[in-house]
Amino acid sequence: MFNLHLVLEQTDKITITASPKHQPDQEIRGARHVFSYSVTITNNSYETVQLLRRHWYITDGVFGEREVEGEGVIGQQPTLEPGERFEYQSWCPVSEDYGSMRGYFTFTELRTSKMLRAEINTFLLMPEEALN
Repeated sequence: MFNLHLVLEQTDKITITASPKHQPDQEIRGARHVFSYSVTITNNSYETVQLLRRHWYITDGVFGEREVEGEGVIGQQPTLEPGERFEYQSWCPVSEDYGSMRGYFTFTELRTSKMLRAEINTFLLMPEEALN
């Protein structure tokens, strides 16, 4: 069981990049737009780490800011050796013309049991036609 009261060390040992893509052919009831996004997690440390939890803040006009939190990503809690990468894709509906996402992932170093928090910088969910 994960203890949410543990002190997490902020880390730059893990790099997370996210790339959103508008999916104009996808429809979800109540959403004006649907976006897919690809996430790449790179372990730049000398320790083997395991991703335990995700925590997203999604900003969307009608819904304001909502939180999505839970174990792992896409049903997995991947383990990354030093230098290893893990990539996955997911999606997010947006009810207005644009939105944004930001958050963090929680990891543990397997050898030391140290808990790490890796930030995910804000990225926009905006259709390409809105950029012109």
